Amino acid sequence: MAMMTYREAIRDAMSEEMRADKSVFLMGEEVADYQGAYKCSQGMVQEFGPARVVDTPIAELGFTGIAVGAAMAGLRPIVEYMTWNFALLATDHILNSAAKTLYMSGGKVGCPIVFRGLNGVAAHVAAQHSQDFASWYMNIPGLKVIAPSNAADAKGLLKAAIRDNAPVVCLEHEVLYGLSAEVPEGDYVLPIGKARVVREGKDVVLIGYSMMVVKALAAAEELAKQGIDCEVLDLRSLRPLDVAAIVASVSKCHRTVVLEETWAAAGVGAEVMAVISDNCWDELDGPVVRMSQLPIPLPYASNLETLCVPQVEDIVREVSKMVAK
Repeated sequence: MAMMTYREAIRDAMSEEMRADKSVFLMGEEVADYQGAYKCSQGMVQEFGPARVVDTPIAELGFTGIAVGAAMAGLRPIVEYMTWNFALLATDHILNSAAKTLYMSGGKVGCPIVFRGLNGVAAHVAAQHSQDFASWYMNIPGLKVIAPSNAADAKGLLKAAIRDNAPVVCLEHEVLYGLSAEVPEGDYVLPIGKARVVREGKDVVLIGYSMMVVKALAAAEELAKQGIDCEVLDLRSLRPLDVAAIVASVSKCHRTVVLEETWAAAGVGAEVMAVISDNCWDELDGPVVRMSQLPIPLPYASNLETLCVPQVEDIVREVSKMVAK
């Protein structure tokens, strides 16, 4: 095991795969000379050179199209966006070209590509930079979607994504970039489509992804002081979703809270609740509680931002009420 930050795990995953496969390359804004907007590509241009770590103009539509074309021609691009908010400009290439080409070509043209970057609520950067697009991309057939919550998963899932022959959307979180965790050494690869129980419990299961897993773990520690034993299920993969893991945890705990940073309407939580309704309705001791961002553009002000997004104390309060009923 090696202790490393989330951003270091991202860098190591990309670097290891680029050493192993010369068809893999990285492109995006400031990934080379500036070492990455969030320093996720630090040192990579020095090792691999500017032909494989490619600085692009601030033109997401243009460089995403180039990368998708390169993937169709047999390369394995990694596209970094400073934030998924900026990738809105490139959604035609992601959703209409990368995701659909294999099917529409009758299996003749693949698109092995990774789209990765910052997703979710950053720290006080207002509505146009604080959106969680998880439910948007998990709605599209042809894409795989991952959202790691810790350094080990960030490395293992990104390596799997780079090797995958399907286009993969990797949703990272700015607040997680500096957090450290133990990461297995060597060729550490995780399967896409498998959730993980990160804390065993028996009274309530907290289901989330990305930053919400960190908050769920903190809430579980506080609830343990009240004698409430929470299980925490990290979805990790949003498409495909691990239905079996969700069913197992809900059937074990019988009470469920679903956590997300995105809005409730047609969100990740809505899909998880549908899975629960379809597969383990009779296992529930009460209604599933869904905690989401308020349905407004996120405010810039720190105090208002905090009120709009589920916090640890909010989770503790909702679980306490649920168990008391």
